[in-house]
Amino acid sequence: MLLRVDDFCEAYRAKFAETQGKVLEEGSLWDKYQALVSLINGYLAPKWVESKRRDYIEEQKQVYYFSMEFLIGKLLPHYLSNLGIRDVVEEGLNKLDISLEELVETERDAALGNGGLGRLAACFLDSMAYLGIPGHGNGIRYKYGLFKQKMINGFQAEVPDGWLDNGYPWEIRKPEKAVMVRFKGDIRTENVDGRLTFIHENYEPVMAVPYDIPVISYNNMDSINNLRLWSAEPVAEEFDLESFNRGDIRQAVGYMSEIEAISYILYPDDSTHVGRELRLKQEYFFVAAGLESIIRYHKPRLGSLKELPQKISVHINDTHPALCIPELMRILIDEEGMDWDDAWEITQRTISYTNHTVMPEALERWPIDIFKYLLPRVYMIIEEIDRRYAIEMNLRHPGWTDMARNTAIIQDGQVFMANLAIIGSHSVNGVSQLHTDILKNYLLKDFDRIYHSKLNNKTNGISHRRFLMEANPGLSGLITEAIGDGWIERPEELENLLDYRDDGTFLGKLAGCKYENKVALSNIIRDRMGIKVDPASVFDIQVKRIHAYKRQLLNIMRIMDIYNQLKINPNLPYVPHTFIFAGKAAPGYHFAKTIIKLINTLADKVNNDPDIKGIIKVVFLENFNVTLAEKIYPAADISQQISTASREASGTGNMKFMMNGAITLGTPDGANIEIAKLAGEENISIFGLTAEEVMHFYQNGGYDSWEEYHNCMKAKIVTDQLINGFFNGGEGDFRDIYYSLLRDNDEFFVLKDFCPYTEAWFKLNHSYKDSIKWNTMALINIAKSGAFSSDRSIREYADEIWHVSHKG
Repeated sequence: MLLRVDDFCEAYRAKFAETQGKVLEEGSLWDKYQALVSLINGYLAPKWVESKRRDYIEEQKQVYYFSMEFLIGKLLPHYLSNLGIRDVVEEGLNKLDISLEELVETERDAALGNGGLGRLAACFLDSMAYLGIPGHGNGIRYKYGLFKQKMINGFQAEVPDGWLDNGYPWEIRKPEKAVMVRFKGDIRTENVDGRLTFIHENYEPVMAVPYDIPVISYNNMDSINNLRLWSAEPVAEEFDLESFNRGDIRQAVGYMSEIEAISYILYPDDSTHVGRELRLKQEYFFVAAGLESIIRYHKPRLGSLKELPQKISVHINDTHPALCIPELMRILIDEEGMDWDDAWEITQRTISYTNHTVMPEALERWPIDIFKYLLPRVYMIIEEIDRRYAIEMNLRHPGWTDMARNTAIIQDGQVFMANLAIIGSHSVNGVSQLHTDILKNYLLKDFDRIYHSKLNNKTNGISHRRFLMEANPGLSGLITEAIGDGWIERPEELENLLDYRDDGTFLGKLAGCKYENKVALSNIIRDRMGIKVDPASVFDIQVKRIHAYKRQLLNIMRIMDIYNQLKINPNLPYVPHTFIFAGKAAPGYHFAKTIIKLINTLADKVNNDPDIKGIIKVVFLENFNVTLAEKIYPAADISQQISTASREASGTGNMKFMMNGAITLGTPDGANIEIAKLAGEENISIFGLTAEEVMHFYQNGGYDSWEEYHNCMKAKIVTDQLINGFFNGGEGDFRDIYYSLLRDNDEFFVLKDFCPYTEAWFKLNHSYKDSIKWNTMALINIAKSGAFSSDRSIREYADEIWHVSHKG
């Protein structure tokens, strides 16, 4: 694409005039950014169309990945790298007196997710495109995302994330492909030619309008895939013009607002009846729209939809899209006239499901009354699936009555979405080996007995091109200089770096790359927060969603303990440390928001205490997103992965840190175990209870947090400091956290793991003093990280679940 700088300049000037209607010198940064994206899109459009045409004509099997989240980050730097034109564009823009860096800063992160679920989905789309798999995302175009996080007096405040305020130039609106989604209403039955038919009447219509974003990957313009995001809009003829004309504006506009709210924010607070309704509406909205568009596209070439499983795979990312199962049944039965058995066979063979959690509260359940009211026909189908499942269980396993009851979809007045997803899919996978073992042996053990071959493992992966090649250009350049650039397309070649483990010169360069990244992050901290941190200090980092099981509290208490020791003796032989946190708490999650307040309160105390001579500093970076993550991962020395063992399904942040040369300090949980196995236990620090020990406590009891409180004096001191005025009383009284540890018996074993955690940290602190040893550990982690590329993950999905061809 436009390989010559002069050609680019000419094309860019022309595109700017065409799209902005003014001379370049009059343009704002947004105008210039928009023109550049338009120029790139103009180049991509014919290739995108050709890729779709070829997939259609060649009748390749296609994958549709349904997810509530797609954290794609900024696309401009990503696509410039994938197209191999970043240098040309940067040089050309410089000639036009335009800074590419400023244009990249102008682009806003697409607010389409919150954490690992959405980032995983984006990595998977990238790898599908790279591997030549026709794989498309299906989600919601959230107008305001989750929220934009701000800190006010140390507390998290949520404000709308207006990422669409100026539009989003990467997307194409396609109103001609809109789908009507029906909520509420009545179901009437008729006998037509001896067949019972179901007619949905008096429903509330919502128009789902698609916006398509091209998905391109590195060095593969032959395969451009699609991320389709749905926006909820009112049906024009449903607008209450009569009310509007008589001056009742509120009633007329109220309908429009209620409809548009479906695609306003990610994860509306479901602590109220209205919030629960809205969440369920969201889930059905994008499922119904997505499936209808898939059927529209494929039916003309298939003739009979009985061939659907040979031509498409529908993958549901967690339980949010589990309604794909009854909705596909509804389409096949009500619209295509199939009988139940044929429709069920097609549905099961088409749909596969990834489970992402072992937390029972995260396995969605919907009250029957809400379900029947919002989705009357879908609920009827779920009832029938459940009834037939019970009959099948009784026939196949007549003595397994308790098991049949435990695995039913409808129980205790609720619809269990995970059970629906398992029963209606041909494959159910966990996302790390430990997670899958826990599913088989504990959470889904009954299902594993019933469908033993259905449960399988597919360990998560990350885009190494995004989080190493692009996010860490200094390190990726050093790697390429040493082993060539084959690792970019074959990440397993990173293992060739092991040849340099005894090369002092190379290890020195590796340390230099790390230091440069720490300087860059230090500048961000200074500019955003006014806090000066030392890039020569150890950057000890925990960035992830704020949740009790992820145990940011354990990390804070450790820092409190270090601070206590330094107050007694500021000359202790500690390497200076900068402790960095980032992450969002759900708006209605009081405990998590209190943890954020605790971090900020501790930071204020530590950072302003002259007695400790700046040996430690604490920073909470607000509004964690993909762009900030791409600055944080390359700068980390220590990666904090300290969830309660058995609670974290996999984690992907641990992989990103590892790939950038950070040393993991973590529990034997999720993918940490696989990192330790690959890198060697001597190159990672693992501490604390095992998953088996945690599950034993959960199932059998026997844990006494008061005993741990009294047995570990350091834990007792910092626990008491939560309420004894250590944080200046009043505002600094963290009684709810204190009660969670002692009165509520420390659900996530913070006190049990506290002393082993502080000991493990102290050993890492000592190891850091030996720079050769530390840099060797970092190199080994990088060399072994290729196994966690999402290319590997997607090959496994393609070969073992979706049965689609791919390159490599």
